[in-house]
Amino acid sequence: MRRTSILAGLAALLVSAAVAPATHAKPIRRAGWLRGVTVTEYYPAPEWWFIGKKVKTPGLSRLSRIDWLYSSKGMSMEGDGIGLDGNRYHIAGLGNGGWVNERGRPSIPTAKGWRGGSPFWRAGGYWTARNRSVTFPLDGGGWSNGRGVRYRPLPGVSFGTGPSRPLKYYRSVAVDPDLIPMGSKVYIAAYRTSAGGGWFSADDVGGAIIGRHVDVYRTPPASKEIGGGYLKNQRIYVQPPGAKAARNAPPRAKPNRSATPSVPVPQPPATLSDPSGGAKAPEAPPIAAARARSTPA
Repeated sequence: MRRTSILAGLAALLVSAAVAPATHAKPIRRAGWLRGVTVTEYYPAPEWWFIGKKVKTPGLSRLSRIDWLYSSKGMSMEGDGIGLDGNRYHIAGLGNGGWVNERGRPSIPTAKGWRGGSPFWRAGGYWTARNRSVTFPLDGGGWSNGRGVRYRPLPGVSFGTGPSRPLKYYRSVAVDPDLIPMGSKVYIAAYRTSAGGGWFSADDVGGAIIGRHVDVYRTPPASKEIGGGYLKNQRIYVQPPGAKAARNAPPRAKPNRSATPSVPVPQPPATLSDPSGGAKAPEAPPIAAARARSTPA
């Protein structure tokens, strides 16, 4: 996702490629098929992917790697993460930070990607270098404009323990609720061999999930460089809460129980060589490195 009301203020995912805008003026009310859908993936970001300096974590009595908290591949984009201690954490309060690019100018999520350039969460960007210019923590612990020497926190930014929502791997999706109502049943044929047999529940939202774009919640990949899957021009089935199934609805196949993804191991590094948890994942090229809930999420 990347996925709660909090994550609606984040961009759950950056996609450098265009995402088709919604053509519906109102949310879908009747069950049926939706064409031209972009399908992406998100996951809780593991802290052991990052090498940044450990800093105080607002709202928690722990030190966390700065790039895990604030970079575009960490919790600032995904909304949720897995700490070095194996515990789950999430963003509890956004403050009034918003998103900025490397020059400190606003960057805004749109249906076609980020308007203004690749984003940094402003809450983690109020560092100043020796020349008093604004600098930003980058993936891997580097800096965009000189090493930061002073941090200026924003009021209201905080992190909390546990996941932000009780989402299920390969069974939950983030949607644009202006098009797909929350709680809808969603079928994605490309995931028919996954744990849910291709069926998902619209359980989450995301700031960059706009129009005909759904985001599949999955286990973290083996490394942050791999990223998640990316499928364009998909045909998905949507059945809103309380709506009758369409005559041409896909079969309610029994879930692939042998492929149920397991929760990441409690001690890092996680052994997730098979992100699908035993299921055959959809064949699709990984998101480009420029994507953020990867640099988007």
